[in-house]
Amino acid sequence: MQRRELLRHLSLTAAAVAWQQLFAPAVRAQASTQHDWRETAEVFTLGVASGEPRPTSVVLWTRLAPKPTQPDGGMPAQSVPVQWEVATDARFANVVRADVGLADPARAHSIHVDVSDLQPGCEYFYRFQAAGQTSPVGRTRTAPDPLEATPRLRVALASCQHYEAGHFSVHRDIAASDVDLVLFVGDYIYETELPGPLRVRQHSHVFPDDPANFTLSDYRLHHAAYRQDADLRASHAAHPWLMVWDDHDVLNDYAGDSEPDHKLDAAQFVKLRAAAYQAYFEHLPISPSRAPVGGRMLMHERYEWGQLAEFWTVDTRQFRAAHVCKGWRGPSNGRMLFNCPEVLQPERSMLGQDQEFWLADGLASSTRAWKLIVQSTQVSPSGLKSPMGRLLYGDGWDAFPAARERLMAAIAQPRVPDVVCLGGDVHRHVAANLRLNPADPTSPIIASEIVTSSITSRGLSELLTQWMKAANPDLLHARSDERGFVLLDISPSQLCCEFRATAHPVRADSRLHTQARYVIDRGVPGLRRAR
Repeated sequence: MQRRELLRHLSLTAAAVAWQQLFAPAVRAQASTQHDWRETAEVFTLGVASGEPRPTSVVLWTRLAPKPTQPDGGMPAQSVPVQWEVATDARFANVVRADVGLADPARAHSIHVDVSDLQPGCEYFYRFQAAGQTSPVGRTRTAPDPLEATPRLRVALASCQHYEAGHFSVHRDIAASDVDLVLFVGDYIYETELPGPLRVRQHSHVFPDDPANFTLSDYRLHHAAYRQDADLRASHAAHPWLMVWDDHDVLNDYAGDSEPDHKLDAAQFVKLRAAAYQAYFEHLPISPSRAPVGGRMLMHERYEWGQLAEFWTVDTRQFRAAHVCKGWRGPSNGRMLFNCPEVLQPERSMLGQDQEFWLADGLASSTRAWKLIVQSTQVSPSGLKSPMGRLLYGDGWDAFPAARERLMAAIAQPRVPDVVCLGGDVHRHVAANLRLNPADPTSPIIASEIVTSSITSRGLSELLTQWMKAANPDLLHARSDERGFVLLDISPSQLCCEFRATAHPVRADSRLHTQARYVIDRGVPGLRRAR
């Protein structure tokens, strides 16, 4: 076992022990488990979900909440047993795994089951039972055997779903799509409230005006409001998900242990972040081994899909360096910087040193055909030329040029061909070439980038988008006026990218169309337009 893998294993073990020390006493102190608990109201109001598919395992999730608009979900203060079943058929005639777990109030009565001993590359169906009720049936699948020459992988790439900005019709399209996996790359919830004229719909919970007053109950209520959307529930039930997070899952533009507007001191912000991380875990299909501990949570992971592909889900928030230069709020409330030499500081990192090493080591040792870096934002340059000099998006990779250079250097190694960066955050569909030196148009192209537009969140005007394209010739495709997701069809010889889109704002009856198609040929870095 390599040193970094050993350290990571020890960190996971320490986290599990710490969780037991922190939460187990509270659980034991509760009244007896309510084995005979019954509820007349629907208890599976937030649906079911699966995630983190591996060759012989997958994570299953649900949360009991007969009254989801209440902080405790309308649940008793005791643990409640929940039965789960996994079958090879939707009728559950052939149940292959079953057991009972406890939905605990310390985790908002959520259940995270790491189901093991499954067969590689197989479709499964699952359900839960509690309070005399049966949940909706979910569909999931395991990854292929790591040694298998997998012929095909289909993936939906999605991001940025502000509930108030539109309906989740994009998720209805994802749910109906023939995909093996959903990659969701950040901003699952938004803690910000839209002004009245921009608000398409109002959810049942609004955060306090002052972030100092944000609580765990606020984050739980916000997640529950999102999960009551039928299209989002359908998307979760139809496919297994892999997740990375971004700023709005906690607080807009936060970086590491700080928030950029200095409204909170360090202790206040770390407390807020811990509450956000806990609620995030409680509402998503994440392995119980990665439950947050002490305000920290392990998000970066590696997943294999036979010999065809390898995914690195990368955390761009928890370990990033603090913001530099005050900047100004530009289009779409983005933090714009100009004349800011501090961004050039070599020690500035988007990922933190340990995660940078982990990713570089993983890329260098991978034997899979495609190496997919799954992170939350746009890696390729997107700055704007202006009379004041080049304007940079201060919350993206443009504000971390040294870190981006290190990432490009890791990709450029001879043993690391066929790398594709996948991202979101910027509310536009993007196809871009990645160069060894992104600032030098004569530098060699070493990788490709695909960025998904938002599920609902507003993007830049087309005028600003065209300004951006003119200043950045490696942006082969950029559209900010439509919402949607990206459909990836991956084979041993090609990666095909279809940008699915619909008009902004997204209506309840919206239908998606194909905005553009691009292709990456194996062994040839960079994208080309598909005919």
